[in-house]
Amino acid sequence: MPRSFAALCALAVLLAGCATNPATGEKQFTLVSEGQEIQMGLEADPSIVGSMGLDPDSGRQRYVRELGMRLARVSERPNLPWTFRVIDDPVVNAFAFPGGHIYVTRGILAHLNSEAELASVLGHEIGHVTARHSVTQMTRQQVAQLGLVVGTVLRPDLARYTGIASQGLGLLFLKYSRDDESQADHLGLRYMRRAGYDAHRMPEVYTLLERVSQAGGGGRVPDWLATHPNPVNRRGAIDREIAALPPDSIGTVVNRDVYLRHIDGVVFGDNPRDGFFHGSEFLQPELRFRITFPVGWTTQNQRQAVVAVSAQQDALEQLSLSDQASPDAAAQAFFSQPGVRGSPGRGSVHGFAAAGGAFSAITQDSTALAGRVVFVAYDGRVYQLLAYAPQARWAAYAGAADQSVGSFDRLTDPAVLGVQPWHVQVVTTGQPILVDDFVRRYPGPTPAAVTALVNNVDPDARLGPGLVKRIVGDPLP
Repeated sequence: MPRSFAALCALAVLLAGCATNPATGEKQFTLVSEGQEIQMGLEADPSIVGSMGLDPDSGRQRYVRELGMRLARVSERPNLPWTFRVIDDPVVNAFAFPGGHIYVTRGILAHLNSEAELASVLGHEIGHVTARHSVTQMTRQQVAQLGLVVGTVLRPDLARYTGIASQGLGLLFLKYSRDDESQADHLGLRYMRRAGYDAHRMPEVYTLLERVSQAGGGGRVPDWLATHPNPVNRRGAIDREIAALPPDSIGTVVNRDVYLRHIDGVVFGDNPRDGFFHGSEFLQPELRFRITFPVGWTTQNQRQAVVAVSAQQDALEQLSLSDQASPDAAAQAFFSQPGVRGSPGRGSVHGFAAAGGAFSAITQDSTALAGRVVFVAYDGRVYQLLAYAPQARWAAYAGAADQSVGSFDRLTDPAVLGVQPWHVQVVTTGQPILVDDFVRRYPGPTPAAVTALVNNVDPDARLGPGLVKRIVGDPLP
């Protein structure tokens, strides 16, 4: 094909993919249609819900959904199939998927202090959707070379672009540019003003995020800051934008008390009912089991698996649920996989029926692995206990892995079985009170600094009068 014709084809695709975005007023080039964008979100949503879980409080879900819809209706894309969900995750976070899927964590709800602040967060995420930031990023990745554009002319199906949707959680790792973030801030401010919310509450969110970030040394740094950087700089930009607005366009609705009543009782921090670590021992009160991982390994409790990684990051152990009906069936399915070699046998772990054994495997990139897998029947479920390393390193870890797998046992400690999560509790103060004095009057499991943080004040500030948040609960056993 002559070069001139290829260039004309590429130009035709570029022109066909360019349209004026109604939210930004800018020409926007994308190879993803609105229908494909919607499909991406619909396909990704079950992955998010399955891997992260939903806040079980239906009233809180309804409250966030209704507020989100109020804001989405005043956006430039009101007819998208918008969904707004509260994710059961303690990290301060909020994110958007293409097609109108918006998620906020219970962690960020616990730290916000008014409906107007929540409206600014939801408005910002709605802005990412209306500006089509995610699909634009995908297009930039796909059309890195002119040859890809020419290819769409010669083979005009876009299945490989819509295939991005199958990555599900991978969409979370698309990074927005600074311009995208500024644009989402601008749009979020627009939507909360259109809905009548006090625009001055938006900068308060950035103050909160900065405080949470500074406090992250002793806990978990908010994921929201990973994809939404520089809260201090962004506060300055929003302050300047608000100052330039006509006073009668800023909005007046705050709804602080309404918001605090809705988040009263929300779980704060990690929920021990989902399992927790005591040193290298993992305790699961809901499923009533315990297991000890190798000492010195880095551990993580994920919703679908508990994982431990060696200090050298060259070995891994994982506990998860099998979808098979028995240890024998699970072992047979595992050892029948292409590239897996080994012969499963039967046995027991602390009296529970088990099946499995040593295995070797060749990965798709030709890496040789060796390890051990054991499937254990316990309390109506089949658990998979898997440990492996590169074949040349497995001998150094086999003993520790076997000992860990053999530690799986019934959990019987009443104190652990009855452990409960911490919650946010809203109380009323009749007059201003110093944070330290408030904590002495309302003692809890967290230091005064946490009380100041969730109320978005400095540690030496006064709280109240009115509704104030505190953390309630018992220390872990």
